[in-house]
Amino acid sequence: MHLEIVTPDAKLYSGDIKLVQVPGTVGLFEIMNNHAPIISTLTKGKVKVIDTEKKTQYFDIKGGVVEVNKNKIILLAE
Repeated sequence: MHLEIVTPDAKLYSGDIKLVQVPGTVGLFEIMNNHAPIISTLTKGKVKVIDTEKKTQYFDIKGGVVEVNKNKIILLAE
């Protein structure tokens, strides 16, 4: 899967991943390989990213939107 995390000021992350966990408006959820297409709003919290080398990174966001389609994830964050 490919993930891009974009803010109004910069691109925070771009790369291939195994998993991303996001703070959805109704709770945390994870996106893994071959996830069904989805668009969801996000609330304040931490985005957890595990890349293909199993390295974990965290990004703090104030909210945003995530779109998943055909193993491409775009996260627009504040």
